[in-house]
Order: sequence, then C-alpha cells, then structure tokens
Amino acid sequence: MQVSPTLGLSDHLGPLAGGLFFILVMSLVKEPTRQRFNALFVAGTCGTYLAGGFGPWELVYPAIATVVVYRGLTSYRSIGLAWLMHAAWDLLHHFYGRPIWPFMPTSSWGCMLFDTVIAVWFLAGARSVFAWIWKGQTVPTGASRPAEPGRMT
Repeated sequence: MQVSPTLGLSDHLGPLAGGLFFILVMSLVKEPTRQRFNALFVAGTCGTYLAGGFGPWELVYPAIATVVVYRGLTSYRSIGLAWLMHAAWDLLHHFYGRPIWPFMPTSSWGCMLFDTVIAVWFLAGARSVFAWIWKGQTVPTGASRPAEPGRMT
C-alpha cells in the first residue's frame, strides 16, 4: 500500500474554487450545447488513468463509464453520475495508484474534489447560476433562464 501524500489547504481550496469557476463558465453556455459538450468532456476522462497503476483493472472503469457517459447526451444526472464515478476512481488513485499528474502527488485528490463539486451541479440539473442571480431581469446571452411558475415554455 502506498503512503498518501500530505494535503495542504491549497490542495482543498484550489480544486473547490476551480469547480465553482467551471460552473460559472458552463452557465454561460447555451442549451443544448452545454449538455452535449459536458457529456463529451466527461467521456474524455475515461482514459485518464489507463496507465495509473492498477494494471488490467484500469480497463474496467472506461468500459462501465462509457455506458453512463452515453446516457449523458440526454441526461444531466448521467453526467453527474459519470463525474462521481470519476471522483471515486480519483480517490482510489490518490490512496493506492499513481496521481493523475506525476509531478503533483496530490493531483488525484484535487481532481476528486473538483469532480465532486461539478457532479453535484449536474445532479441538480445543471441550471445556469445566472438564472438565479438575474431572476426577473434580462438574462445575458448564453445563460438559460428558468420558466416562471405556471408558465409553459
């Protein structure tokens, strides 16, 4: 068993801030582009750890995740699930495998935090945060706006 690297405050705050920044930026992307882009983006993470220290077991995660990611083309919850699956894989690599970036021993931990933050947003439906901020005002180009109660869109 590998000894886990010591974690500092920046190993927590940086990835959490990065996840929130990602949500802000993605909130500016119009639908359906936001969903399709993020399904493809999380698909790219499937091969991240193919040489991550678990040998043939490294092929199991992409095989399972590919099915979930494909469903992400039509479901934000599937995208959120795929990010949580990747976060779990990050955690295993932090404790037992190789870090995602060899030059930064805590990188898998940071990736796990980042992935978890954005997964929660996707599981909640990935609504534009600007729709909440500008409720009742004109929404800038690219940000989606929720329908008013009782009004069909």
